[in-house]
Amino acid sequence: MKKATSKQSIFALCLNNESYKASLEIGKLYRVKPGAEAEKHGYLKVVDESGEDYAFASDRFHLVTLPHPVE
Repeated sequence: MKKATSKQSIFALCLNNESYKASLEIGKLYRVKPGAEAEKHGYLKVVDESGEDYAFASDRFHLVTLPHPVE
């Protein structure tokens, strides 16, 4: 995963919410939180609909980097 700089945040576009329809919405951008251990195992830590961060399989998302003014 590309590392964020101080002027950018990483977001993930949800592509698949199978089995997580209450937590994830297809087409929605979610903020990605740093999580080296999760990344090592193929997961992303994202802030879901509950406002909490959870690890989801990274293949459910497409990573997007937005400039600071857009985020």
